[in-house]
Amino acid sequence: MLRKNDLKQKLHEGKTVYGLFSSIPSPVMVEMIGCAGFDFVILDTEHLCMNPETLENMIRAAEAVNLTALVRVSDGSPGSILRALDAGAQGVVVPHVRTKEEAEAIVSASRYYPQGNRSLNGGRPAGFGKLDLQTYIQTANEEIMVVAMIENREGVEHIDEILSVPGIDMVLEGAADLSQSYGVPWQTRAPVVREALQRVQETASRAGVPYCAIPRAEEDFPAWHNKGVRVFVLGDERGTAFRALAAHLKKFEKLVEERDCR
Repeated sequence: MLRKNDLKQKLHEGKTVYGLFSSIPSPVMVEMIGCAGFDFVILDTEHLCMNPETLENMIRAAEAVNLTALVRVSDGSPGSILRALDAGAQGVVVPHVRTKEEAEAIVSASRYYPQGNRSLNGGRPAGFGKLDLQTYIQTANEEIMVVAMIENREGVEHIDEILSVPGIDMVLEGAADLSQSYGVPWQTRAPVVREALQRVQETASRAGVPYCAIPRAEEDFPAWHNKGVRVFVLGDERGTAFRALAAHLKKFEKLVEERDCR
């Protein structure tokens, strides 16, 4: 059932918040992310095959540990956005936003009248009718977040117009696809990519829209924080789990190597 969006409130208060992409289709993993102390999670349905029931259960797991659940949808179509929000997501992350018109379309698909034209439904977010539906519509418009991902050269070029659209609550960088758009695939720290990210961040700051950074090196974090960035996605749980598992194994392999050398 729809609740107050803690992430949105923390952003309003200027607090530093931390999120993680979730690319393993498991409610248990989402619960662990919340128990670890993260503020929000982005459930990835763009690069992951996931059935609707699993997505709903991952959102339920987030709710159980007071973790704000956003869903990265596969595209900006009204259907993709509607299914994520009707499952109970507290916001959508829309990839490859390139123009003002696309930004207006995703806001309209995410909000009810008079801010948009999201299809009416009294299902899970409305407590299956437990909430007064008129109150629910108003609350949903206030609490649901719309996050635009900028991961194309065209999006960078139109960033001023994109962030002028009322209802865009946050902008998330997508340096990986952005690097490809600039002809330097996977070179996420290439000068042209870093300049593009800087332009997006500075525009977001002027527009009063929170900018979410993804630090890819340890020195990136203080650099962004010193520029006033207060929202960070610290990778995804697959990479975090892989590195932790590899380090755990290496620790014991090293003990064996040291014993063998005696």
